[in-house]
Amino acid sequence: MVFLVAVPLCLGIALASGAPLFSGIIAGMVGGLIVTLFSGSQLGVSGPAAGLAVIVLAAIKDLGSFEVFLVSVVIAGVIQMLMGFARAGIVAYFFPSSVIKGMLSAIGIIIFMKQIPHAFGYDKDPEGELSFVQADGETTFSELINMVDHITPGALVIAVISLAILILWERPFMKKIKLFTIVQGPLVVVVTGITLGFAFQGTDLAISADHMVSIPVDPQIDAVTNFFNQFTFPDFSALGRYDVWLTGAIIALVASLETLLCVEATDKLDPEKRVTPTNKELIAQGIGNMASGFVGGLPVTQVIVRSSANIQSGGKSRFSALFHGFLILICAMAIPNVMNMIPLASLAGILFVVGYKLAKPALFRQMYREGWQQFVPFVITVTAIYFTDLLIGIGIGLAVGIFYVLKRNYQSPYVLKSKEEEDDHHIRITLGENMTFLNKASIRKTLNKLPEDSFVIIDASNTRHIEHDVLEVINEFKEAARVKNIQLSMCCLDHINLGGFEQSLGELVMKNDGAAA
Repeated sequence: MVFLVAVPLCLGIALASGAPLFSGIIAGMVGGLIVTLFSGSQLGVSGPAAGLAVIVLAAIKDLGSFEVFLVSVVIAGVIQMLMGFARAGIVAYFFPSSVIKGMLSAIGIIIFMKQIPHAFGYDKDPEGELSFVQADGETTFSELINMVDHITPGALVIAVISLAILILWERPFMKKIKLFTIVQGPLVVVVTGITLGFAFQGTDLAISADHMVSIPVDPQIDAVTNFFNQFTFPDFSALGRYDVWLTGAIIALVASLETLLCVEATDKLDPEKRVTPTNKELIAQGIGNMASGFVGGLPVTQVIVRSSANIQSGGKSRFSALFHGFLILICAMAIPNVMNMIPLASLAGILFVVGYKLAKPALFRQMYREGWQQFVPFVITVTAIYFTDLLIGIGIGLAVGIFYVLKRNYQSPYVLKSKEEEDDHHIRITLGENMTFLNKASIRKTLNKLPEDSFVIIDASNTRHIEHDVLEVINEFKEAARVKNIQLSMCCLDHINLGGFEQSLGELVMKNDGAAA
């Protein structure tokens, strides 16, 4: 399943990157055969990533040749390895769950929408091109309009039959039949697509080679020689160029971030909830990019489309990712002509199911039930990724998530309790464990609203850390309390480092907890 999804994506991403088509196949092989060996991810699948296509396209043009660009890919691999040894993988743990789920849903919607033209036989936009605004100036929406005038009936028939087979394979009664649990639906779809392609020849439903997978093949030489002739090697004479190193650093940073995001998303999809060691993953990706650059491949990252296809198909361990790389190698070397018989419409049917499972309506309902603090960042992440790209969308979603964190800190950095005793108004403010500048506005607002002639205790018994900003607010309130005839006491500040405020607050500190009580 992963192999069938990966091949057209590898070719499409290479085309979108302005690189030789075979460089995408090489990256797919490296992602499967090399990265998997060093990775700690049980279900993650690596290969060329759509998110790097724009960077690669610009870099090849700016650096002057693909061979020079390959030097940057090798450098990116070295930098990623150093990042792994420096334990930079911890970055993955700072992304909110709502943003990661939004990323998965956005990718699912994008996959689904991008496959509609392929299902209708309109293949102007290559597989693997996931941006809303396309390189040709069209958008995902305008492509759907253009598709209407270029429908290929044969491709549409194959797509409908493929989707029907996959839906049938998902039915509970089919899962009870042992044969259908061994023979996977996607494999049946591909075989059916090839068969129908032959059957439609010479009829009104005939489909041309433009609507098929297109691994580069030279008909003048044998398949094995053709395979090895397409490897390209880096021009290390450019190793001293500043722009080559800068490109390598950019690729390393973007590829690492995409990988870490995918790792986090893949772990969430894992039915067994295993946790991938992120630093080990960066080292594995670094080794993969060094290898890919040395033999003429595109940069690799862990990729959510292939990883989710792996999980949905029942992958349990790294073997499926390794085997998908082996299949790419064998088929590209021995039977590229057979691969070129697979209709893109068949693969569209497979990717429809992948996309739907990533963006199920049930997930949107679940996020809504969890409240606005989860739902809003989720929806904004989905929208932002769909209309921009993965990294920009994640950045926007993360900003919204941080806003809600700030809002929560503003609303509840402490507990305020008030009670009337005879003619006195007693108020106790129990501070939180960590009082930072984020709490400054909220606590100032509360202190300013305290009534005159009251008795106030600010209790820091649960507090481990108070930042200078909060102490400054309390110190300012000490002066205001005298004007309002407020009796102010501080409880349990003796165990906290107050910096330069010991003297100014010292008279308020009541070291005897019982006295404060």
